[in-house]
Amino acid sequence: MKVTIQQKVLYKYMWVVFFLFPSLAGLIVFLVVPMLASLVLTFFEWDPLIPTHFTFLGLQNYLTMAKDADFWAALRHTLFFITGYIPLVMLTGFGVALLMNQKLIGRTFFRGASFMPVISAWVAVALIWTWIFNPKFGIVNYLLGLIGITGPAWLYDPNWAMPAIIFTSVWKDTGFVMVLFLSSLQSIPHEYYEAAALDGADNWAKVRYITLPLLSPTIFFTLTISLINSFQVFDQVWVMTKGGPAGATSVLVEQIVNNAFRYGRMGYAATLSWVLFLIVFLVTIIQNRTQKSWVTYE
Repeated sequence: MKVTIQQKVLYKYMWVVFFLFPSLAGLIVFLVVPMLASLVLTFFEWDPLIPTHFTFLGLQNYLTMAKDADFWAALRHTLFFITGYIPLVMLTGFGVALLMNQKLIGRTFFRGASFMPVISAWVAVALIWTWIFNPKFGIVNYLLGLIGITGPAWLYDPNWAMPAIIFTSVWKDTGFVMVLFLSSLQSIPHEYYEAAALDGADNWAKVRYITLPLLSPTIFFTLTISLINSFQVFDQVWVMTKGGPAGATSVLVEQIVNNAFRYGRMGYAATLSWVLFLIVFLVTIIQNRTQKSWVTYE
């Protein structure tokens, strides 16, 4: 019996589906279906303590969110975190990568030490820094006292709680950014720097006209990943301040968790989740559209 081309193609794709089915099944059951269910849930009110009771609200959850002062405050705090965190973590990661790219004694040890905070659990890191920022017994205020400065209450002060969280986040994530930049720095041909030196370029000129343009794809990738993660900041806030003091560090994900598991407003929490997703999605699209103006690919 002669097998046609269409039958061969069908036979081929049947085997493809057969081998991909276990992974696809898990993806559909544990990711796609819950996502679609959460989207449907934005039009309802549902208390998990009464799992069989659903109240259809239509667009009421979205209207409530638009008038919710806590939501807008959490959005402002999240944007404040991003504004402080992104520039600092990019600069410190780039600076440490430049330093770790030099021929230093014990360079391997310092590279590993720089990456240790990244692989540490956020709960442990947050608890340690909560103690470090303790206004009475913490190291930070003790060191400030040695030079005659009275340190603030940090995590207990609405004006200083978020800067303390930003500093903690930068300390933990600098190693991750450093590794990305370091791998790209090591891929830049040394001949470029030699040619620039022959033309009389100083170190700043080499960084500005050689290093940064060639690192632009890595900068774009790191910026995108860091920005997405920043919108989802939660662990350090929950452990260090729980959104306080007086709501000064309340962020979007913290609002989602509170509404879902503390107040039993699953529908409203799902609404906040999808709004957060749309914000991240739009920011990512804008980044992709603007990369052509400053990202250089060899």
